[in-house]
Amino acid sequence: MGLLATAMFLTAAVAWVTPVTGQATQSDEITGVVMSGNGPEEGVWVIAETDDLGTRFVKTVVTGDGGRFLIPELPEANYQVWVRGYGLVDSEKVDATRGTDIELQATVAASEAEAAKVYPANYWYSLIEPPDASEFPGTGPSGNGIATSLQNQGQWIDIQKQGCMLCHQLGTQIVREIENIDEFESTLTAWDHRVQMGQRGGQMSNVMNRFGRQRGLQMFADWSDRIAGGALPPVPPRPQGIERNVVTTMWEWGTEIDYIHDEIASDKRDPTVNANGPVYGVNISNDELAILDPLTHIATNLEVPLRADPATVRPMIGPSMPEPSRFFGEEMIWNDPANPHNPMMDQKGRVWMTSAIRGRENPEYCQEGSDNKYAQYYPMANSGRSAVYYDPPTEEFVMIDTCFGT
Repeated sequence: MGLLATAMFLTAAVAWVTPVTGQATQSDEITGVVMSGNGPEEGVWVIAETDDLGTRFVKTVVTGDGGRFLIPELPEANYQVWVRGYGLVDSEKVDATRGTDIELQATVAASEAEAAKVYPANYWYSLIEPPDASEFPGTGPSGNGIATSLQNQGQWIDIQKQGCMLCHQLGTQIVREIENIDEFESTLTAWDHRVQMGQRGGQMSNVMNRFGRQRGLQMFADWSDRIAGGALPPVPPRPQGIERNVVTTMWEWGTEIDYIHDEIASDKRDPTVNANGPVYGVNISNDELAILDPLTHIATNLEVPLRADPATVRPMIGPSMPEPSRFFGEEMIWNDPANPHNPMMDQKGRVWMTSAIRGRENPEYCQEGSDNKYAQYYPMANSGRSAVYYDPPTEEFVMIDTCFGT
């Protein structure tokens, strides 16, 4: 899991002029140059990070002509500054404060394999090889191993995207490599084990079955084997032109076990609502509303309530696992009877979300025989999530039973 796997990202493309040597550094900036054995390094990232604020804060810029950089609008703190770039290995971190001009020393990667360690996950994932289009439709376990429900290659790739990539950044080191391969008979059995780990293991295993289990496992195992054997992705280009004007600001929110599913910062119909205000996200795994204030650099979590006793409402993520978690063993880290999703902001700045407030059995006024005119038109015996909104001025949650599932 990456350092900022639970972080919220705000990106702004802003034009700034790369300073020339000798230009004065402003009081809220860190400026400097990146040098290596090849000379000035252009188109590499310079990252300033600190834990001095209310939550972890990271700002990243790209070097321009002559390897110069300028990190603007930094809040007062002590920073560690370092370099990452294609063709380089990550540099040592250097202590710096605002208003200073520094020289950062970068190291050229000794090999293509060493350089590839920092390539984007999707470059590594591009090495995976789904079955050829000519192998479809699938003929099942007694044929080519592809599920008979898959009529063409596009349907297979759709499972890769919507079954796997909706939750995972496939291609990261922890996914593409199997560090404990010696514990298994083969890479295929290792993959069979890893898709059953943790509280989502049952769901992941079911997704693998949709490919045709053995054929799906073979695809992932072959991918890992080829990478272990030295296969490398194509070299990505360094940022060029206006790409070098991008400044990325990141704040960490939530905890290492939070599953922040969606976020919202404004009314999509009127983006002036909540200007300069907090960003809100729903933690579906432990029923919380995550809040990040980018002005104060403070991150908080609020519990999303239910009307019913939470212990009586079945969670979406079950309290069981086919195999223990790689990180948490047999500990059940998630409990989500509310399971909030899809936050939206209205014109008053209230944060609406789809969220369960009771068990699945609907109250009588939602069902057949009710005098509720909506139930008379469309009676429903059961439903899942209803509607909940959070009102920032009063810091209160309001629960609305919708009868239908939202």
